Amino acid sequence: MTDSIVMEPLGGLKRTCYCGQVRPSHMGTRITLMGWVQRRRDHGGLIFIDLRDREGVVQLVFSPDAPAVHAKAHDIRSEYVLAVTGDVRMRPDGTQNTGLATGLVEVAVTELKLLNDSAPLPFMLEDDTDVSEMTRLKYRYLDLRRPSLQNKLVLRHKVAMSTRNYLSENGFLEIETPVLTKSTPEGARDFLVPSRLNPGAFYALPQSPQIFKQILMIGGFDRYFQVVRCFRDEDLRADRQPEFTQIDAEMSFVEAEDVITVMEGLIRRLFKDGIGLELKTPFPRLTYKEAVGRFGLDNPDVRFGLELVDLTETVRNCGFKVFDDTVAKGWPVKAVCAKGCAEFSRKDLDDLTAVAVSYGAKGLAWVKLTAEGWQSPIAKFLSDDVKAAITKALNAATGDLILFAADKPSVANTVLGRVRLNIGNRMGLIPKHGFNFVWVTEFPMLDYDETEKRYVAVHHPFTAPMDEDLARLDTDPLTVRAKAYDLVLNGSEIGGGSIRIHRSDVQSKVFGKLGISEDEARLRFGFLLDALSFGTPPHGGIAFGLDRVMAIMTGSESIRDVIAFPKTQKAADVMSEAPSTVDQKQLDEISIRVVKKKAE
Repeated sequence: MTDSIVMEPLGGLKRTCYCGQVRPSHMGTRITLMGWVQRRRDHGGLIFIDLRDREGVVQLVFSPDAPAVHAKAHDIRSEYVLAVTGDVRMRPDGTQNTGLATGLVEVAVTELKLLNDSAPLPFMLEDDTDVSEMTRLKYRYLDLRRPSLQNKLVLRHKVAMSTRNYLSENGFLEIETPVLTKSTPEGARDFLVPSRLNPGAFYALPQSPQIFKQILMIGGFDRYFQVVRCFRDEDLRADRQPEFTQIDAEMSFVEAEDVITVMEGLIRRLFKDGIGLELKTPFPRLTYKEAVGRFGLDNPDVRFGLELVDLTETVRNCGFKVFDDTVAKGWPVKAVCAKGCAEFSRKDLDDLTAVAVSYGAKGLAWVKLTAEGWQSPIAKFLSDDVKAAITKALNAATGDLILFAADKPSVANTVLGRVRLNIGNRMGLIPKHGFNFVWVTEFPMLDYDETEKRYVAVHHPFTAPMDEDLARLDTDPLTVRAKAYDLVLNGSEIGGGSIRIHRSDVQSKVFGKLGISEDEARLRFGFLLDALSFGTPPHGGIAFGLDRVMAIMTGSESIRDVIAFPKTQKAADVMSEAPSTVDQKQLDEISIRVVKKKAE
């Protein structure tokens, strides 16, 4: 608290505009501004203060010709909260700042009120501040004052409003669905909420509004949307949070093409309204088989080449035991050719091998194409004809590096897909700017979980199979394709959706294939099965991850940078210190007893 000046009430003073909105058109007018002191400069006679609010910064001038306010200005410090009244004038020639929106004008202050002072700051509130993320999260209320973070949250608001406007214009109704709902574990863990009125019973926070939006379709609301909070109790990383926001939509009487067309229009609108970018539609499309075959992953980054090549037939019966055994099992041998990477050091190759092993490979075979020929531990096992065939298949040349994966399809593709991204980053192959969209379609409906020894849904258990594949659900389930579609942006899945199962008998069959007994299905999904039997229309939808869209749109490294109050990677809010313990009285009210885990 300062001793030299007294903090004052507003006293009826009204702000006339934001600091960042002052322009030459205001010249000659008297305005009132309110905000935070970004910096103060004392030039002996004149005192300059940069006053900041959410719209930007404007320069204030305190002159000895106004001795009362000039004296007050001597005691102002960074992040003090001020209300000022003054006259807008043009800055003198040579002092204008064309890089600032308000840089042509300044405000000659005639009245100053100190609304609050500030304690010394734990870090400088600048966009390039050199401070740890944990410190910024602890003092998030200060971090939120940084212009870059404020600009991102303002843009997020614009995108959310644009979403509502576009979908409303296209006949969608925004309808809220429950936050306290029933636990139907399938995928990520639920966050559970104990019921005080029903001891021993629990609600779950929704991982998505999936079932309820299908119920809305059954109820006749044929176009629904929500900008909705969802919750998943899962391990975190840069693009995940325990609570997140979805743009959620569902449509009746549609096929996949209808949903894709409407949602491409939404994405176009968001980027136009948000950052003024005109996107070209329709976006390119890849089937799941094409995406995984060429790029190794079902969220392919198509901004650069380095595509996977299938060498299974090329190396069949080649004499190299690893390749021969893999092909004999009906599994693929695949490779990528990294142009100009034959100079990679042993450490570089070890790093790439570590990436491969982390995704399930037993190792990573490599070949350097040098002026002396093949340099590789596997070269001695391959004939010159096989080497020539591999070189030709990969369009490889001297100076290139070839990397191989020989394993079951899921491992071989994933390993090379991740190695491809690693090399792309190392070699600067991935553009830093631009937005590359691609739809991935025709996903497998089911996968087989070796640990649980049962089939699992690739998307979710309410996704409809392709009509022409439905007959194989009993006989060859892993070949059944789903009416599912993901939108991928710059290698990140930003949205996923599908046409849903709208027949009760088909839904029951799918539950059975997933190892969910009839009794369990009735217990967990009985209300949905009943609803499907009462004239359910064909329907489908999609959900976009708003946090992820905003992170890519703003070039942020983490979705934490586009969320006002994010959690850490341990799902903690270090500002409010949540989660926290509660007293025994609260636990007794909800019939909960805490049992501490024994140390392992």
